[in-house]
Amino acid sequence: MPNSRLPPFDESPPRPEAPRSVYRAHGYIGQSGRVVRPLPAFAADAEALIALYRWILLCRHFDTRAVALQRTGQLGTYAAATGQEAVPVGVAHAMIDADVLIPTYREAIAQVMRGARFDDILRYWGGDERGADYAATPARHDFPPAVPIASQVPHAAGVAFALKHGHRNGAAVCFIGDGGTSKGDFHEGINLAGAWQLPLVVVIVNNQWAISVPRRAQTAAETLAHKALAAGIQGVQVDGNDVVAVREVLDHALRAARTSHAPCVIEALTYRLCDHTTADDASRYRSDAELREARKHDPVARLRTHLQHQGLLDASAERALEADCEATITHAVDAYLATPSRSTASIFEHLYAELPAELVRQQARLAETDHGP
Repeated sequence: MPNSRLPPFDESPPRPEAPRSVYRAHGYIGQSGRVVRPLPAFAADAEALIALYRWILLCRHFDTRAVALQRTGQLGTYAAATGQEAVPVGVAHAMIDADVLIPTYREAIAQVMRGARFDDILRYWGGDERGADYAATPARHDFPPAVPIASQVPHAAGVAFALKHGHRNGAAVCFIGDGGTSKGDFHEGINLAGAWQLPLVVVIVNNQWAISVPRRAQTAAETLAHKALAAGIQGVQVDGNDVVAVREVLDHALRAARTSHAPCVIEALTYRLCDHTTADDASRYRSDAELREARKHDPVARLRTHLQHQGLLDASAERALEADCEATITHAVDAYLATPSRSTASIFEHLYAELPAELVRQQARLAETDHGP
């Protein structure tokens, strides 16, 4: 029997012709920092490029401090984004307030660009649930990081469904790693988006390693973007270390999602220059030679060199930006470390609207332990 609470659904919506190939997006800034083709309109604005660089630099500073906090016992396990900063920065820069972000555990900078604070992120990784309660809009309606692999893709398809049938001018933007595309949840989510033509953009951050499993051992697919074709939607590959290219590809994908509910899968090619998490040791499975080669494509160095070539960033301005980033992160770390601890009883606050009888009994027993005679 149909669920009368759901809006009427068009069983035969008009669909564009199914894509037959993957689109490989042009790059704009080469490995040497030189422009290899005319920049898109937004990048003609020097302030926009400097702003992108500051976000990328902030991400690297934040990761460095977060790892240091973990190494000194002041933070739980943390997943840095070192080497792949251009992807979340380019994606978040293209999003509008009405979009909804569904991140994994490695897109902290995208969350901050959407209104979450760095000290929110630190609380989350410090095991404090208040770190997932973002105060600002639009971060308020974004999702907290998804730690299980690929389970966020069906959730994102559900968000896209709600946006479409609520007639809201927004798109769901879902991040996933290369390893996650080998799981059924990924295929189920993009299949639903294709069948129902939902405003969903899935960004695959292909950093070449699913913890210790290399890309070549994960799948025989020619590219990860090709997996979109089975769902009847467009797949796009982009240089994930070129922030201008990432931002431009996302801008086009998001406009199509918002205006014609066209879903898209974007594979951003990048490389994780750090361990998978602070519980990992990448030197056990990755060669020094491979790492040295990957460092030549560092997105921070690439954009910095480009800005220097254009006369937009001299040594003095670079030092000022570095100091600004360090001060911003230090302020966030101080706020995190000064956060008052919560009572043990707070563990009961967010599990159920109404606690089951057994948990009520445990709650009462805890109260006796804490405050009894």
